[in-house]
Amino acid sequence: MVRLVNRVLLALIGLILLCAGGMVLAAGTGLPVPSWWPYAGPRGVLLSRADRMRYRGDDWWWPAVIAVLAVLVVLTLWWLLAQLRRARLPEVLIRDGDGEGAVLRGRALENVVADDAESLDGVARAAVRLTGRRTSPSARVHLLLEPHAGPGETLRRLSDGSLAHARSSAGLASLPAEVRLGAVKHRAERVS
Repeated sequence: MVRLVNRVLLALIGLILLCAGGMVLAAGTGLPVPSWWPYAGPRGVLLSRADRMRYRGDDWWWPAVIAVLAVLVVLTLWWLLAQLRRARLPEVLIRDGDGEGAVLRGRALENVVADDAESLDGVARAAVRLTGRRTSPSARVHLLLEPHAGPGETLRRLSDGSLAHARSSAGLASLPAEVRLGAVKHRAERVS
């Protein structure tokens, strides 16, 4: 999701800046520009003094300006924090008793847990994502359940089976998990 938002935002901002820069360049070199464009020539200004002072006396002006700027700051901070957060855990450190350790690819552990979860009765699809630190990972599991599956029983089998097996095989002290359950869409059965 963050990757899609990044691409859309960067494309929109780039397109706006490219068009605005091209129009300013065209007006600055004396080429004809549309009549609605505020910058009309090499000596023109984008906002005249009258335009800058037009709304200063109105009561709604400053709260509107502050609200728009606050929204822009919050959205920019959200975008920046989304960039700093890593989406996936690239590797898991497996410690053994002699002080040495091995590195397990995070994607490999995710695939094994997902395959093991999909083999459970009543699970149509499973997706697993590892987050956290490489020494203490946590799992985010999303399961799509078939209509006959019981959520409580499936959750118990997942924690006692797939997650416990992954924890013990990777030599982890704990593997906390956040599990989201969903249902596969199906047609209603006809009763006759």
